[in-house]
Amino acid sequence: QVQLVESGGGLVQPGGSLRLSCAPSGSTSSLYIMGWYRQALGKQRELVAIMPSAGSTNYVDSVKGRFTISRDNAKNTVYLEMNSLKPEDTAVYYCYARQNIGGSYLTYWGQGTQVTVSS
Repeated sequence: QVQLVESGGGLVQPGGSLRLSCAPSGSTSSLYIMGWYRQALGKQRELVAIMPSAGSTNYVDSVKGRFTISRDNAKNTVYLEMNSLKPEDTAVYYCYARQNIGGSYLTYWGQGTQVTVSS
């Protein structure tokens, strides 16, 4: 089992920046994809950014050029650097990870961290 613990959310003014962190604990071997989703009030959860252990990252169009996902492989920690934040970025952000254990694919979610962009 893997637990994902997010941190770094908060209230920021439009145009500001935040950095989210997601630190997994437990049996963290073979985490082959890590990333971030978000869910705004009244909307479906959507992919924000995904970083596989091999291959290129992927971003939703609305954050390209503003958000950057990165990963510290030694710690298995994934970060989301968010710049030029807009009110429409307001949402609960969830860390996401996929694990391959002997051919069984497991999905994990963090508890979510609130990001509010408002003046």
